[in-house]
Amino acid sequence: MAPLSVLDDARTALGGSLLLPDDEQYDAARRPWNLAVEQHPAGVAAPADVDDLRTLLQAARDAGVTLAVQPSGHGASGDLSGAVIVRMAAFDELSVDLGAGIVRVGSGVRWGTVVDALEGTGWVAPAGTSPVVSVAGYTLGGGHSWFSRTAGLGSDNLRAAWLMRPDGTHERVDDDSDPDLMWALRGAGGVLGIVTALEIDLVPAPSVWGAGLTFDAADAAAVIRAVRDLAGDAPSSLNVFLNSMRMPDAPQLPAEIRGRSFVTVQTLSTQGPAEALIDRIRAAGTVQREMTGATTPRTIADASPEPTEPTPGRGASAALSALDDDTIDALVEFRGRPEQWPIMGIDLRMLGGALDAPRRAGFASLVGAGWLVHALVPNLPGVPAEPGDASVRGFGDVLAHALAPHTVPTFLGPGQTLDRCGDSVAIDRLRALRGETDPEQLLHEGRLPR
Repeated sequence: MAPLSVLDDARTALGGSLLLPDDEQYDAARRPWNLAVEQHPAGVAAPADVDDLRTLLQAARDAGVTLAVQPSGHGASGDLSGAVIVRMAAFDELSVDLGAGIVRVGSGVRWGTVVDALEGTGWVAPAGTSPVVSVAGYTLGGGHSWFSRTAGLGSDNLRAAWLMRPDGTHERVDDDSDPDLMWALRGAGGVLGIVTALEIDLVPAPSVWGAGLTFDAADAAAVIRAVRDLAGDAPSSLNVFLNSMRMPDAPQLPAEIRGRSFVTVQTLSTQGPAEALIDRIRAAGTVQREMTGATTPRTIADASPEPTEPTPGRGASAALSALDDDTIDALVEFRGRPEQWPIMGIDLRMLGGALDAPRRAGFASLVGAGWLVHALVPNLPGVPAEPGDASVRGFGDVLAHALAPHTVPTFLGPGQTLDRCGDSVAIDRLRALRGETDPEQLLHEGRLPR
């Protein structure tokens, strides 16, 4: 029987839905969060429960297709031809145990929902910077957050998972019952099973305090050096992001920021004010705008500049081993060239702290890396793609000499694979586990290199 006929028959057995290419809603359903990535799957499923997942696994077996779980559309990498995208919105449970500092969350839940549930409790979630990213996609891909220097990667906070194996078995797994599977789930995504819920450690934060300092772009080199020097003795309770913005002179932007360039340093402390440490950054230049004081994760999420609706974009990310003076000078010089106008934002995130001492074994790791860096090139209507592509390549060339051995999977771009995040031994281990767990290859290989 032809694959589409099998899938068409299967959807009559589902409590949820399965959209096929001829369906009116298919085009909208297949789109990922980054609209610059084209996906043309064999179908898009929205299962209602674990029985639906079993039905989809059997349909994949009969039709010769694979299942690619993509809870909220983030992290899309390719066109997914021959795969059925699985959206997990119906798996929306949320249970918080404040006494134990644990949250159980369904794989369709987004971080904003968890952040709201924890407001005012003295606990925070190891959540990403965007409230609309799914907890499952973020955590299973490693996940770097505002609290990563304090609590480690999102995947390091994964205590247990409820998983549908390719053979239809649905069970809770943890490090005692299946340590190899948990190692893979902490960073390699759902290449071994379909996660329906997660049990995650919360982060104690009795006094969350933040500071935001904005400088003119002329102070960029000095400010980056000050942040770099602070990394040498900053406590793990202090988390630091630096952002260099160069707004294009585009009519779509408000007049007050159109064509302007500036550098902002944002810090977040889980142990109250850190004024003495922030003073070292203040002294690096002329502060044009400053905000300091007690804050909350909800306030931080509301202030996130990341889009809350699907949008096209591209860029480049990397983990750096170090940030020496020559690298800083080269980055600032590159940033200031007129032809690099397509790069709107460059983010630098301080690593170290708890990231250098993971509590649990996992594929994802930033041990020994000093910085995460990301360049954003928005896709503006009517603007050709070639200048942006050239800027992304140039950005990579500037940083090539300083790259750390591995980055974190959630920072991979379209088409990039997990060999950027682990060595050949780790990749071979993933392949062997996948061969044992999914010998029929019912699940999409995700970012495993082919």
